[in-house]
Order: sequence, then C-alpha cells, then structure tokens
Amino acid sequence: MSTDVSPRLAVAIERFLKSMAAEKAASPHTLKGYREDLLQCGEFLTSAGCQTPADATSVLLRRYAAALHASGYAASTVARKLASMRSFYRFGQREGWVKANPARPVKSPRRTRPLPSFLTNDEILRLLGAPQGESLGDVRDRAILELMYSSGVRVSELHGLDDHDLDLAGGTIRVRGKGRRERLGIVGSHAAEAVRCWLEIRGGLPQPAGTSSRQPLFRNRFGRRLSVRGVARLLEKHLATAGLSGRASPHTLRHSFATHLLDNGADIRSVQELLGHKSIVTTQVYTHVTTARLLDAFNKAHPRAT
Repeated sequence: MSTDVSPRLAVAIERFLKSMAAEKAASPHTLKGYREDLLQCGEFLTSAGCQTPADATSVLLRRYAAALHASGYAASTVARKLASMRSFYRFGQREGWVKANPARPVKSPRRTRPLPSFLTNDEILRLLGAPQGESLGDVRDRAILELMYSSGVRVSELHGLDDHDLDLAGGTIRVRGKGRRERLGIVGSHAAEAVRCWLEIRGGLPQPAGTSSRQPLFRNRFGRRLSVRGVARLLEKHLATAGLSGRASPHTLRHSFATHLLDNGADIRSVQELLGHKSIVTTQVYTHVTTARLLDAFNKAHPRAT
C-alpha cells in the first residue's frame, strides 16, 4: 500500500482488487494497472483532505482529471484512469460505502484511436525468414514467429502455452486469453512444420520442473518457460535482422494476422473469434485498416479519383 494514501482509502482499493481477481478473473497485469491508477488517484484525494472513499466528490475528481491533463498524460491514459475510478466506485455502491458514484459525471476526454500498424506480405516473409540458422535458438524462434503469425496470439498468450495445449494433428492450439477466456488458435501447415522441428530438437534442454501436463511449449536455454520479455526480445532481434526495426513491434504480428485475413475475404466474426475479442467493436478497427488501404489504392490509381 502507498504511504501517501489514507489507510481507509488504501484498504478499500485492496478490497476492490481482490474482488476483481475473484469475480472477474482479472489477470495480474490487469490488477497491476488498476492498482497503479487507483493509488495515484488516492494520493490526489488524500492530499485534498479525503480520508475515506466516500469523501470524494465529482468536483474533486474533475480537478484530478484536469491535473492529469496538465501533467501531460495522453487522452487515452486519462480516460483509462477515470474508467478505473468508475469501476472502483461502482464496487463501492455494491458494498454500500457510497450512495452515488462520484466518478460517473466526470466526462472522459475524446480519444482518437490510431489504426493498428501491420506488415505487408513481403515484410512478413522477410521476418519469418530472419532466423536462418539451425541452432536451438533459431529453430525455436522460427517456430515462435510462424505460430504467432498463424494464430494471432499475443506475446503473453504464447508465453503461457504448454505442451498439452498443442494439437498438431488437428491443426489447433488452445489459447488462454484475457480474463482467462479460452479459445482455439489455428496452426497452419508452415507453423506446424516449424513447431514440429522445435519439438524434435529441444530434447537436449534441461527438463523443466512441474507436472507433465504443465510443460512449457517454448523454453529458454535453461529449460525454463520463455518469459514474455524473452519473446519480445527475440522478436525485436529478428525485426532488426529483417530491416523492420521501427516499423513493427511484437504486437504487429497479431495486427498483420487480422489485417491479412480480412484483406483476403475472411468473415469479421471469424476474425473476432480467432483474436479472442469480447466485442466485435474491437475487431472492427481492422476493417478501417483495410478500407484505408482500398481508398489509398483508389486515389493513387483511378483516373477520376481527384
């Protein structure tokens, strides 16, 4: 708990986080974000004289939002922090320690959602071909890149894959996404072959601890589960080798997966399911990408475009 937050505010925040973990199966990453947001607001409220959550008013929270803007936070960050406060006070209403939600009247700033960046087909081929050697690391990295592009998994989801999640015969993997929701990812023929090569060569690694059903699919040289940061580092390395540094990030493979599917006629509902998006609104951003590309092609090529 932060020493700059009043004890009663801090206790209420921890109770809210425990509720999020128990009732909504929030991930450690999500809980960490909520904790940081709420403690920051708690420090502001404490400095303004609030000792309990019920002491906060809409006026105070508007001042907090203004202070965030003045500190240079992006509109999307301010909106997220205010959303955290609304959730916190909705919990407070259910618990009975506030009658009304003081964060509800505070309007979030308008957010301009940037279109996701993606790689072209040629750029994807360059990236997939970047690990060219036959060392343990290169064979593993080829499997990782092929599987990420084939299935559209997030880095954190790939990190969590175990041997028993893989069904090469059926061409699928079981993916545990946000909120611990499970979905099936597709393992195409190229990805299946790359993963098969990895499974054959990794036998020389030290055996990881744990039950046989929880053996990590991708491991480091010590035989332990490859970390999220480890996956990000190898992606950065191969992006640089392919001459794509600054053009892409680890999440770009997921964006490319979705964009290429839609470009080639995939149904948006199917793409939503493959990505594990709870709402189709989240998936629709990729239709804006494909529409933007079509308009760009039209403007460049059509004689009556301008």
